[in-house]
Amino acid sequence: MLLAILLPFLSFMVRGKIITGIICLILQITLIGWLPAAIWAVLSLNNARADKRTNRLIKAMQENQK
Repeated sequence: MLLAILLPFLSFMVRGKIITGIICLILQITLIGWLPAAIWAVLSLNNARADKRTNRLIKAMQENQK
């Protein structure tokens, strides 16, 4: 989470989203764009975590039905 706030573009790069990271870096280069870039990175990280959690729940439910 700290990485997403301090270096938003790097947060995307570490998660394998290279093109998104480059776009975020371009936004981050401007002083005004730093805040939107940080917000974008944090929201993206939270969405990825929620998707991962949802997939685990679906998998667990499917295993219980068998």
